[in-house]
Amino acid sequence: MADTTWEKPRTTIKIAAPKRTRFAIAAVILFGAVAFLIISGTINGGRYFYTIDEVMARPDLTKSTVRLTGAVVGSTIKPAEDGKSFSFQIANVTNDATELEKEGGLAQALHLAVNNPAARRISVVVSDQPLPDLLKDEAQAIVTGKFDANGVFQAEGSDSLLLKCPSKYSGDLPKQAIAQ
Repeated sequence: MADTTWEKPRTTIKIAAPKRTRFAIAAVILFGAVAFLIISGTINGGRYFYTIDEVMARPDLTKSTVRLTGAVVGSTIKPAEDGKSFSFQIANVTNDATELEKEGGLAQALHLAVNNPAARRISVVVSDQPLPDLLKDEAQAIVTGKFDANGVFQAEGSDSLLLKCPSKYSGDLPKQAIAQ
């Protein structure tokens, strides 16, 4: 006679410890990277740039690399003879949204800053760059660099100058849309 007893097969459970360890290490690295970005972004108060008045009020900022904004004074734009650098002045413009709105928007604030003889101005020298097309009167300039011993702002690097011409990017409707 055949044996009719049935035995349950033995199963072994394998714990995937190496996969869990790799996952934990990746999670710790990802968490650390996010924490680093958050902390480094808030060290400078989360500021993308400073105004001229803010930098002049804090002498510690005049000794380090900063990102500075202002309105381009068109009559001061001077290309160098070699064509690889240029200089200009920027006038202080507020970065407070409420004040900008009171002045009639960014375009109007830039216009007022350039035409205000009492607005604080600084000279900027940009080296190793040709004169950009958007560098015009009343454009908003954001420059990255340091002040030299003479108080002239020396822009550093190939991406040291960002320009925004508010009249080019204004939200005005074209005449064709108004006529309809």
